[in-house]
Amino acid sequence: MIYLYQNKEEYDYDVRAIALAFYEREKIIAVPEEEMDRLASEEQGEENVRFLSLIYEEGKISGRLFDREGKEAKQEVCCAYHDHEKSRNAVCRFLYRLFSEFTGRTLPWGMLTGIRPTKIVMKWMEETTDVQRESLEKRFSETYLADAQKAHLCVQVAEREKRFLESHPYEEEYSLYIGIPFCPTTCLYCSFASFPVERFGDRIAAYMQALTKEMEFVAQACAQKRLTSIYVGGGTPTALDEDSLQYLMEQIHRLFPVEKTREFTVEAGRPDSVTRKKLQILYDAGVGRISINPQTMHDETLRLIGRNHTVQQVRDAFSLAREVGFSNINMDMITGLPGEDISHVRGTLKEIFEMRPESLTVHSLAIKRAAHLNMEMEKYQELVKGSTNEMLRAVDAACTDMGMLPYYMYRQKNIPGNLENIGYSLPGKECLYNILIMEEKQDIISCGAGASTKYVFPEENRIERTENVKNIDHYINRIDEMIDRKRKYL
Repeated sequence: MIYLYQNKEEYDYDVRAIALAFYEREKIIAVPEEEMDRLASEEQGEENVRFLSLIYEEGKISGRLFDREGKEAKQEVCCAYHDHEKSRNAVCRFLYRLFSEFTGRTLPWGMLTGIRPTKIVMKWMEETTDVQRESLEKRFSETYLADAQKAHLCVQVAEREKRFLESHPYEEEYSLYIGIPFCPTTCLYCSFASFPVERFGDRIAAYMQALTKEMEFVAQACAQKRLTSIYVGGGTPTALDEDSLQYLMEQIHRLFPVEKTREFTVEAGRPDSVTRKKLQILYDAGVGRISINPQTMHDETLRLIGRNHTVQQVRDAFSLAREVGFSNINMDMITGLPGEDISHVRGTLKEIFEMRPESLTVHSLAIKRAAHLNMEMEKYQELVKGSTNEMLRAVDAACTDMGMLPYYMYRQKNIPGNLENIGYSLPGKECLYNILIMEEKQDIISCGAGASTKYVFPEENRIERTENVKNIDHYINRIDEMIDRKRKYL
């Protein structure tokens, strides 16, 4: 627990974000000065309690972080803190150094807590003629106190995104996301709209009708814009029965110019949902990219996290996809799963290396509020150690050996260790949709339960969002309301 006193709350959000970067999942309680003094002077009380005091004076901020055992760190920064645009980075560096001094730790990403670090580098590239990698990396490290490896990674991804985006007139187009919220089972860490087919399968027909109605509206409203990419995700789209999957592909072709799009992706993420016929349906529908996602190649972990399939089923599904003809297959893995350490990560990478997918998306375990893992944390506390930078360095080395390069990246606030999620691919096998949704350069129109739509207004530097309800029954019964939410922008 951290007790926090501030005589002003100028940078309250940043204070809390940096505190949580060092002390994940810690409770932060704001208290008045006199209460802070009383709590700090108590000889008895909670263990592992820290006290953070921030005093704002004219042109200066002083910080003190201490505990009851006499451990203490002090820092101060001189700046015109009222000017947030000019002073925010200096204030965040001051906060980071205060926590770093107290804990004796540094963080790979330094003070940076934002979820899209590549957008920073992309902006620098647009503003300056000096786009040499070394200069950008040095600027990134000095500005955010990030280590050299993260600075290199960030600039490397930004360079690939920039080249990729410059070759596409994306701002005049839109991309389409279609959400299928059904899965064979719900994974322990999942917080997406995901409903087990065994319990909710009787809603599939009604859901598909509602989804079709929403897609019909989008197709009509966006008829004058070119469609860049289609991404069918979930849930697990291949959790649909074969007839429903066929129907979905037919409706997509009926409503949208699939042949003119640059990319058509469908997640076949759960190997236990894959059949030859389903893969053939996707292949015949012109799907060019699929995902088969093991998350881990260890049977014991798969059972623990609620994925009712085996490592062998992952191998079998991958081989089946190759036999059907897919030449662009992505695989997902998660580092930091309960009970796993660096040896498990290396084992998973070795198995994936042998299958040779065209891309690999690597997630650092995020403990999300709505996930069963969070709600049942007491049960798993001893097993959840989280991702480590060592794990991500092992991933980077393995992907380099496979000939893959990083091409998109994002971060989440609920990742222990304040680390990143990152996508690697062979040259020419990048997922355009992933780049576009990360860089927020065009409208991403999303259909289905739990789907989130982004409308981009580049001239106004503004993004608006509309959300669909997550609950399947609510989505079906309120489909006209979901459409009306889009009507305002489309």
